[in-house]
Amino acid sequence: MIHDSDSSHINPSNIVHRAHPISNPSPRGAMSARGGTWVLNVAEKPSVAKSVAEILSRSGGGLRSREGRSRYNRVFEFDYSIRGQRCHMLMTSVTGHLMELEFEDRYRKWHSCDPADLYHAPVRKHVPQDKLDLKRTLEEEARKCQWLVLWLDCDREGENIAFEVVEVCTAVNHHLNVWRAHFSALTDREIHEAVQNLVRPNKLFSDAVDVRQEIDLRIGASFTRFQTMLLKDAFILDFPGDDRNIVLSYGPCQFPTLGFIVERYWEIQSHEPEEFWTINCSHTSDNGTAAFNWMRGHLFDYTCSVIIYEMCVQEPTATVQNVRHQEKLKYPPYPLSTIELQKRASRYFRISSEHTMKVAEELYQAGFISYPRTETDSFSSSMDLHAIVREQDQHPVWGSYAVQLLNPETRLWRNPGNGGHDDKAHPPIHPTKFSAGEASWSHNHHRIYELVVRHFLACVSQPAVGAETTVEIDIAGEQFSASGRTIIAKNFLDVYRFESWGDSIIPMYTIGQQFLPTSLTLDSGVTRPPPLLSESDLLSCMDKAGIGTDATMHDHIKKCLDRHYATKDSNTRFSPTNLGEALVMGYDEMGYELWKPYLRSMLECDMKSVSMGTKNKSEVLESCLQQMKACFLDARLNKVKLFEAMGIFFERSNRSGGDTVNAVEIVRPCGVCHESNMALKRNSNGHFMVGCLSYPLCRNVVWLPGAILEAAVTSQICLSCSPGPVFKIQFKFRRLEIPPNYDVDYLARGQRAGDPSSSSQSGHQRQGSCAHCRQTSHSSNDCLSQVSRTHGVHSRRSQNSRNGPGQICCHCGEPCTLRTANTENNRGRKFYTCQSRDCDFFLWEDNADDEGSRRHGASRGRSGRSSASSRRGGRGRGQRLTHPDSVTFVSATGEPVSGRCYVCGDPSHFANACQNRGR
Repeated sequence: MIHDSDSSHINPSNIVHRAHPISNPSPRGAMSARGGTWVLNVAEKPSVAKSVAEILSRSGGGLRSREGRSRYNRVFEFDYSIRGQRCHMLMTSVTGHLMELEFEDRYRKWHSCDPADLYHAPVRKHVPQDKLDLKRTLEEEARKCQWLVLWLDCDREGENIAFEVVEVCTAVNHHLNVWRAHFSALTDREIHEAVQNLVRPNKLFSDAVDVRQEIDLRIGASFTRFQTMLLKDAFILDFPGDDRNIVLSYGPCQFPTLGFIVERYWEIQSHEPEEFWTINCSHTSDNGTAAFNWMRGHLFDYTCSVIIYEMCVQEPTATVQNVRHQEKLKYPPYPLSTIELQKRASRYFRISSEHTMKVAEELYQAGFISYPRTETDSFSSSMDLHAIVREQDQHPVWGSYAVQLLNPETRLWRNPGNGGHDDKAHPPIHPTKFSAGEASWSHNHHRIYELVVRHFLACVSQPAVGAETTVEIDIAGEQFSASGRTIIAKNFLDVYRFESWGDSIIPMYTIGQQFLPTSLTLDSGVTRPPPLLSESDLLSCMDKAGIGTDATMHDHIKKCLDRHYATKDSNTRFSPTNLGEALVMGYDEMGYELWKPYLRSMLECDMKSVSMGTKNKSEVLESCLQQMKACFLDARLNKVKLFEAMGIFFERSNRSGGDTVNAVEIVRPCGVCHESNMALKRNSNGHFMVGCLSYPLCRNVVWLPGAILEAAVTSQICLSCSPGPVFKIQFKFRRLEIPPNYDVDYLARGQRAGDPSSSSQSGHQRQGSCAHCRQTSHSSNDCLSQVSRTHGVHSRRSQNSRNGPGQICCHCGEPCTLRTANTENNRGRKFYTCQSRDCDFFLWEDNADDEGSRRHGASRGRSGRSSASSRRGGRGRGQRLTHPDSVTFVSATGEPVSGRCYVCGDPSHFANACQNRGR
C-alpha cells in the first residue's frame, strides 16, 4: 500500500531505476476537481492517445476533446478510477522524440572547428523550434495536475522519450507524481490492466539511449564532416542532380551494414570457378525412380575421378547395404519477433524492411496487431493464447483451421516453442483484433496482417510429420545414398502456406538386394560464388553481429540506399555502388576495420549493460569516445588511402578545393585565440590560406603565395616550431610563376603559415633567432635570405669559370644551360643556370660580358626571388592582414622575405618607392 507519505514527488534525476507497481495510490495534495485527482496522460503518438482515451472513457461517462497548442496533438478529457481513486484524466501526446541532442552553436557549422574537437565539444538536449507547441501544451496541462502517467512505447527508446516529457513537465510543476503504463497492444484488456498496474519509469533504460545518441552524434558528425570535406569536391561523383549538395555520411551502424554488402560483393568478385567431378547413379523400377548421390560429394582431381568411375563401370552391380526408416518432424516457427517479421516479409512478399515496419506500425496503432518492435520470441505462461485464436475462428480463409486448433479431439494444439529471447518489455508480435480486411488497407496491409495471423496460428500448432527412408548402396567399393519422404500429417503447414515440405517417393529396397543401375555417369561442374546478400540475409548478418536494434535495423539499410552507397534489385539483393565500395576500400586499406561490426557490437553490449545497471553511463561514454577518437585521428593521418581508393572509381574534379587533399587540414594550434586550430583552406578564388577554424570569432589568417597550384598538410611535424604540433605543408607551384632554378615541389614549415608570433616585427634579435632574418624557427645556416647572397658569390665565381667564347661554367665546374625567361617583365630574356638541380647558380646572358655588368647581373640575380613575384602584383607573396602588427610576408617558396620597406614593412618595394613615405 502506498500511503500519502510514500508518494514522494518525482524529479527526473531521482526516479528509481527499477519498475515497481503502484498499489492503491493516494497522491498527497490531491486537488478536489471534478471530485478526484487530475492526471496528465502522455502517449507517444496522437493515434495512440486517441485509442487509449476511447478505451478508458467507455466506463467513465463520456469523452471530451479539445485542441492543444499543436493542432495535431489534441487533448482528451474523461473520468476514470485507478484502484478506487477517482481521477480526472487529461490525455495528450507527443510525436516521437520531444528533444534533440546537438552541439552547441559554436560547433554546429562544418568549418567551425576541427572535426576531432567534436569528441569533447559540449552538447545540449533541447526542444527544437518545430516542437515548441508540444512543449507549451505539456507545460499548460502539467500545471493543473498532480499525476503524470506516461504511455510511451515500452522499449528503451520509449523510455527515453518518457524522461524528455518528465523533464518538461516537472520544470513547471515539481510536485508531479510520475508513473509509467506498460502495455503491448491497444486492446481493452491490455489498456485497463496497464493503468491499474502503474510502475515507475526506468531511468537506466533512458540512460542507455542517451549513451547511444551521444556516441552516434559525435562519431557520425566527425567522420561525416571529415570524409565529405575531404572527397566531395575532389572527385566527380556520378550522382543524379548537383553532387555539391551530397553528404558522404558515416554512421556507426550504417557503415558496418554497408560493410556486409561490400564484403559479399568482394567475395563474389574474387571467386575463381574451379571444375570438379562427381559420379551420379539412378535406378528405375516398377515402383519409381531413385537418384543416388555419391557420398564423396565431388573431387577436384580429374584423374582420380576417372579411375574411380572406371572401377564402378567395370563392376556396376549395386548392393543395398542399409535401409533406414525414421519419423521426421518439421517444426513450426518460433513466435514472431521484429527481425523475423522483416526477414519473412522480405522473403515471402519482397517487401522492404522499412516498409514492413511502416505497415506494422499502422496496424498496431489501429489495434489489429501487438507492438511490432520486440526482441521477444517466446510467450509468457500468463498469456491467454486460446483467446487470441478464438478471435480468428470466423475468418473466411483460416477460420476453419482456428476451429480445429481449439478442438481438443484434433490434438492439433501445441504450446509454442521458446526462441530464447526476451526483452522483458513486449510479447512476440501477434494479432489483437479480428479483421477480414479493412477497406482502407493496402495490399501490403493485407499481406502483413495475414503473415502475423498465420504465423501465430502456426506457432501454436503441432509440427508436420513425415516418414523418411534412406537407402545406402555399394558399387565397386564406392558408397551412394538416396532418400525419400512421405508426408503423414501436414499440421501447421496447412495454415502456414509460405513454407512447403513436399513428398519425394523412392522404391522399396531390402538389405542385401542387388541391382544394375539404370544410369551411371561421371559429371562435371564448377564451383559457384555465393549470391548477393538478400534483405533477409542482410538482416540476419546485422542481428548476429549486434548491429542496431530490432527497431532500427531497417533505418540503417535505408540510409545506405539513400546515400547512394548501395542499390537493391528487384530480387531484394544488394550491391555496393562505386562510392560505397570506394569508401569501404579506403578504410580497409588504412588497416582499420571501421566498416566491420566489431566496434558497434561492443557498444551495443555496453548499452545493454547500462540498461541493466552493471555499467555506468559516463564510463561507457568515455571509453567508447576515447577509442573512436584515436581511430579518427589515425584515419585522418592516412587519408591518402581514401583518395587512392576514390581515384580508382572516380575522375578528379577541377572545382575549387578539388585539388587539395582535404578541405580542412589542421596545420597548428591558433596562436591568437588559443582555443581552436589553424587549418589549410582555399577561398572562392582558389587561393590557399591558413586560417583559424573559429572564424568569425577569431580572424587569424595567413594567405599563402598565389603561385601555389596544390597544397597539402603532411604528417611531418616541425621540430623547431612551438607550441605544437605544427605540421609541414607540401607546396606545388605553377612552373611558369616561380623564380628560375626553384623546384616545383617545396616542403614548408608550418610555422610560416600558422603562427602570428613568427611575424612580429620586433626591433631586437630574440634569443635563438636567425642572425640574418631575425626569425626564430630556423638557424642561420638554414636561412633562405642567404640564398641571394650565395647567388652573388656564384655569379662572381662564374666570371672566372668562363673557359671559352660563349661558354659559361658554374662554380661547381659544370657547363651552364642557356634558358629563356617567361616572366612578364623579362619574357624572352635569356639566362644561364646550372644543369644540377642541387646548384642555384643564375646569370643573365646580357650581363655576362663585362666585369661591371657581371656585378650588376649578380645583383639582379640576388633579387630575382622577390622581384619575379612583385612584378605579378604580389600574387606570389603573402597578403597583408587586418592588423599590421601580425603581418607575415612569404616569398614564392613560402619562406619569409628579409628585404622589405622600412616605412610600411612591405617586401614588394623599398622605402624610396613607398606611397606612405612622408606621412
